[in-house]
Amino acid sequence: MRKRRTNRLRAPTMSAVTASISPIPIIPNDKEYELNRWLFVTALFMASLNLRPIVSSIAPVLGSIQQDLGLSGAVSSLLVSIPVLCMGILAPFSVKLSEKLGIEQVITFSLMLIGGSTLLRLFIHSASLLFFTTLLSGIGIAMMGPLLSGFIKKHMADRAPSMIAIYSMALALGAALGSSLTSPLNWGLHSWQMSLSFWVIPVILALPLWFNVLKRQPSSSKLNSTVLYRKSLELPWQKGKAWILAMQFGMLCLVFYSLLGWLPLILIGAGASKLHAGLMVTLFALIQIPSGTVLQQLLKRHASRRNWLFVSSMMQAAGLLLIFFSTYLWLAVFICGLGSGMLFALLNLLPVELTTSPEEAASWAAMTQSIGFLIGASGPFLTGYLHDRMGHFNAGILAMVFISIAMGILSLTKMSKEDSLSLSK
Repeated sequence: MRKRRTNRLRAPTMSAVTASISPIPIIPNDKEYELNRWLFVTALFMASLNLRPIVSSIAPVLGSIQQDLGLSGAVSSLLVSIPVLCMGILAPFSVKLSEKLGIEQVITFSLMLIGGSTLLRLFIHSASLLFFTTLLSGIGIAMMGPLLSGFIKKHMADRAPSMIAIYSMALALGAALGSSLTSPLNWGLHSWQMSLSFWVIPVILALPLWFNVLKRQPSSSKLNSTVLYRKSLELPWQKGKAWILAMQFGMLCLVFYSLLGWLPLILIGAGASKLHAGLMVTLFALIQIPSGTVLQQLLKRHASRRNWLFVSSMMQAAGLLLIFFSTYLWLAVFICGLGSGMLFALLNLLPVELTTSPEEAASWAAMTQSIGFLIGASGPFLTGYLHDRMGHFNAGILAMVFISIAMGILSLTKMSKEDSLSLSK
């Protein structure tokens, strides 16, 4: 009788212990681990590469588009503004959608949406279809952008600075390729529709990688993602640090998209020839490609993120100030491009380092990008408005100088020294 009673007492105890212990994860061997690591890095690079060509490829063929479709300057500027507005308005919804589907699934779907809208541009013969493809691609970019921070936090949190460097490099490379190759493609193919549709190729190269990423996700990943989201699903509207990052990202976007839309004409107004202005615009795009890697090396020597935010802001301001005085234009574009690229890498690194989970990182990135892109969308319009009113770009350039200086001051006065030290690696 005593033996039976003992067994009855022990049975529920063992069941409780078994229920409380989660299954032991299967640790992959070294070869599988390396394969997964390179797959995630390559997938991150290719997804990031597809975030900018859909926007940067418009400007080189904008004249042909206006001529064929009869668009005014104000209307055609929406081809750049619509994707930026989508990034601002829809970024928070990507967090909600990834709660239901998972980060990797939403990124893959977004790539498919970007690829489909890009391919559809091959058949454009009306302004309505062109704007429809622009809207679709803007939705895809808006949904994917914030989740890449969550993807880094989930799979590569121990290498966040280097992964952000790769992310920033791919973004800059995509923008540079879109702006520099679309015009030669238009000349060679004699069709702006074909030259715009050419940018479906990077999507085609990226999708097999992401299908492979999906296959490697455990069946419990969706459940785990949902549980974690219940802890940190809401965007960090009540957190002061998140608002500081959002405002700084907005200031950066305002300056960057103003330059993206008007830099050639700004340089011509400063005394550069059309040829040299085009080459300097290419330099502005190319110098941002290694800026993330440069920042990574600088952080190894001096780890304070706050100080490098200030330095990068002053570099951008110095370059703009040289353009304002129409002097040393090549150096001005170099300094401004490098500072802008470093700022972008820093402001994408901080949401990853200041958070504790992939979902929280995605929610911080979504809030930062939402506010930032909404502010940035006004940049090209305001710069053009000031030019129309005054007949030159001096007021617009000076405004961008003050905005860059304000970014640096905000880094020093609003981000405490303790915050900076806590982010030191």
